[in-house]
Amino acid sequence: MASIMTNAAALTALQSLNATQKSLDTTQSRISTGYRVSQASDNAAYWSIATTMRSDNQAMSTVSDSLGLGASKVDTAYTGMNSAITTINSIQQKLTASYGQTDAAKEKTQVEIAALQAQLKGYADSATFSGTNMLSVSTASGTAADVKVVSAFNRTSAGAVSISTIDVKVESIKLYDSGAAPTAKGILDTARLGTTGAATTTAQAPTLGGPIVAGDTYSVASLAIFSGTTAASDAQISQMMTVVDAALKDMTTAATKLGAAKSSIDLQKTFTQSLMDSIDRGVGQLVDADMNKESTRLQALQVQQQLGIQSLSIANSSSQSILSLFKNG
Repeated sequence: MASIMTNAAALTALQSLNATQKSLDTTQSRISTGYRVSQASDNAAYWSIATTMRSDNQAMSTVSDSLGLGASKVDTAYTGMNSAITTINSIQQKLTASYGQTDAAKEKTQVEIAALQAQLKGYADSATFSGTNMLSVSTASGTAADVKVVSAFNRTSAGAVSISTIDVKVESIKLYDSGAAPTAKGILDTARLGTTGAATTTAQAPTLGGPIVAGDTYSVASLAIFSGTTAASDAQISQMMTVVDAALKDMTTAATKLGAAKSSIDLQKTFTQSLMDSIDRGVGQLVDADMNKESTRLQALQVQQQLGIQSLSIANSSSQSILSLFKNG
């Protein structure tokens, strides 16, 4: 039936052209943004997953920065500890050399020991990074607070988030603590028994040059082989050597703990970066557009668009043929 009110062919051609134009718009959007899913209306599930994972990746980027900062803090403390170990070895050498010396020689050696003790304090005080010092602290009471390095951002299957940390036990590595009692002192300023070198909370100052008394204590930070006009006896120097050796063992253990913490931080930083890359790849597989595929589709849709326009033009012109039916013969 020929009708001037309804052009069925034109309507069909228009619907086909509109569908082609819609597909063309979608393809052009994917090409311009690079995303197959760029908004929730494209695919709500994939968009939601991608948005959450991108947020997690941003949090992990901050974690990576925190790990870098933590590594610098630990490395600074480790450098200070290593320097202190070298210096305490020198003190041990001076004590060994002073054994059996005359009082005059011990007086000269004491000057060198005092300079080394000042150097130890200087190393500890200067081992500060971003306001954090693990070697020289001042604890108000109790024990020194741990240094916490944010190491991971976690999300459970239920969506709950949490933070993991790598903790450095400052109490076990500090060299000096200027806090008042009952705060425990550090490795170098704590009182140690001359007999065993074990740390004790009860200090008992020896009498230089006098007899050995049970319970006499020394600290590496303040021990002296000569004071005023009196020199320490060889027996007392032997006890000082025991104390210094015990402190050296504690410092070696502390350096090992710092080294282990630094290694953990470095490993976690590498893992965090790898995890971020893995998440980027996973999100890309969900929402990224295949540009090879979209390019091919674009060319096909452009051809379909041109053919649709021609088809609509032909359908529109068919109504003009009705006029020929009403021409005079």
